[in-house]
Amino acid sequence: MSNKDAETARKGRFTAMVIAGTGVFWVLATFIGGEMGLSQRVRALFDLMALAGFIWALVLIYQIWRARQDNQG
Repeated sequence: MSNKDAETARKGRFTAMVIAGTGVFWVLATFIGGEMGLSQRVRALFDLMALAGFIWALVLIYQIWRARQDNQG
């Protein structure tokens, strides 16, 4: 495995952790917010934070894809 392949694999694992962490955060924030009776405004803030995490993951995926395209050609 070359150095670039190892770097791509590392970035892929990090992206997977971002996606999983964001998903767990979102589920817990929704559940805890409902149980604690938080206002819709605060719960919407948690939704926006989760959306930002998923958008960040999409940016990371795009970067990985572009790096692989550069390596192939």
